[in-house]
Amino acid sequence: MELIINNLSKTYANGVKALNNVSLTIPQGMFGLLGPNGAGKSSLMRTIATLQEPDSGSIHLGDIDVLRDQESLRKVLGYLPQEFGVYPRVSAAMMLDHIAQLKGLSNRNQRKETVEALLQKVNLWKERKRNLGSFSGGMKQRFGIAQALVGNPQLLIVDEPTAGLDPAERNRFYNLLSEIGESTIIILSTHIVEDVKTLCKQFAIICGGEVMAVSTPQEAVNWLSNKVWSKSIPKVEIEEYRNNYHVIATQLAEGRLFIRVIADSDPGNGFSPAAPTLEDVYFNAISTKMDLVTL
Repeated sequence: MELIINNLSKTYANGVKALNNVSLTIPQGMFGLLGPNGAGKSSLMRTIATLQEPDSGSIHLGDIDVLRDQESLRKVLGYLPQEFGVYPRVSAAMMLDHIAQLKGLSNRNQRKETVEALLQKVNLWKERKRNLGSFSGGMKQRFGIAQALVGNPQLLIVDEPTAGLDPAERNRFYNLLSEIGESTIIILSTHIVEDVKTLCKQFAIICGGEVMAVSTPQEAVNWLSNKVWSKSIPKVEIEEYRNNYHVIATQLAEGRLFIRVIADSDPGNGFSPAAPTLEDVYFNAISTKMDLVTL
């Protein structure tokens, strides 16, 4: 099964063009949607999840015409938005049982089995009686995945799932998503390049509502082979270098400013060759839409 998005566009009432002719084919497994804040990622996620309608275009999940048959899509959809609310004084088990009822699991024994299985899966079974208001950020995200998995969805959308998590919680989340992605289409929307590099077989870069690139992480890095150069410069000279070179990123370290530029051949002037990274690919792709990205 594939999720096929064709020529999707959306302009909001205030004139902001959130999506501009977006087309993607997303296979089973983890697919990353990488872009800066405000790039259009959340607008695309909400449109796929049938929470808003596009101005034009089409979306198909297998035989389901998503825009014309929203009810069928919702039956096989799991969704973890960037921000989701919980009832702080309700236990994890009770809340998940309630969500299961809303998803159509009317049999009490079936719901009990589902709740236990999902809380075990996200490593929250021992915390099932704790109120959700006492959960850490990582625990809430894991609970969010549990609720999104009710009903064994064929399509799972997770929007900025690791934002705000500490490194240990992020690693746990990576492992959980990797396990789920073996049998489900998962769209991981993020602005964190490490998330895509760690989890996704394929990804797309989106900026300004447009798809800038589609690739595997390794293939994307290969695009910039022998094209990335770096140099330490005085901070006061940055504008001069911006005017004369294709600067994709800067980094301040130990009081010195390091710049990375893209060039087909040695730019000279003290630049040294640098091994390309997925971050370089990302910054290069969005540089046509943004003035400068600072690490």
